[in-house]
Amino acid sequence: MFDIGFFELLMVAVVGLLVIGPERLPGAVRTGSLWVGRLKRSLRETRTNFEQQIGADDIRRQLHNEEVMHSLQQSYNEMTQRVDSEIADIETAVKISADPTPYDGDLPTDIKHNICNTHSDRPQPDASQTTESKS
Repeated sequence: MFDIGFFELLMVAVVGLLVIGPERLPGAVRTGSLWVGRLKRSLRETRTNFEQQIGADDIRRQLHNEEVMHSLQQSYNEMTQRVDSEIADIETAVKISADPTPYDGDLPTDIKHNICNTHSDRPQPDASQTTESKS
């Protein structure tokens, strides 16, 4: 808290020993620590009373709830956008595969991938079977 090292603490003890004297130093340390403890306790009680009066717990709870709701809304929006884009890709792929005229334009790679995966589910005739059936 105060960033006091061992050397500084040792210097304070030596100065205190010289100024107060060895007989009264333990009593002075005890009295000082009692005053510091009372001051900390008083500040803690004051802070607690102040927070209760302004309703800090309710404010914290409300801020936390708003943060959670905001993150849920963000997740919902992202998920909706992903689903909408996937639906649009699927609709495009269905239109292209249902269209009897060949498509001359260049498709995005993800749509090509979807179309290839859709057609790869169909059983492909074996090359040896097709030549045998022709003859």
